[in-house]
Amino acid sequence: MNVGLWIAQVLLGLVFVTSGGFKVFFYEKSRERLKLAQVSPRSAVATIGVLEILGALGMILPAATGIMPWLTPVAAIGLALTMIGATGFNVKNGDASHVPVNLVLLLVAMFVVVGRFVIAPL
Repeated sequence: MNVGLWIAQVLLGLVFVTSGGFKVFFYEKSRERLKLAQVSPRSAVATIGVLEILGALGMILPAATGIMPWLTPVAAIGLALTMIGATGFNVKNGDASHVPVNLVLLLVAMFVVVGRFVIAPL
């Protein structure tokens, strides 16, 4: 189970550091591809991007270093909440093509939450 949780954590970390970095560092390109960037102010998009990067780091660093490892499932909760918000945003704005990915990421994040709090705590 521990290996499966590490795989989930690394995958979430990669997805969210990429997604967040795209929003923060490539805003103009994100306006071409993301409904969020088209309808939200740049500061809101950048804030979401920074939070995604922090969540991604929280998936890996506390668990890998052993420093405050309880932050890993807390970061997973934050990413799960992000995916709930993203799903609602996409449905509200008629961008349902992203909803399946949002739901998969939500499920993976919840797997990490349950796994790291209950099944295989760090």
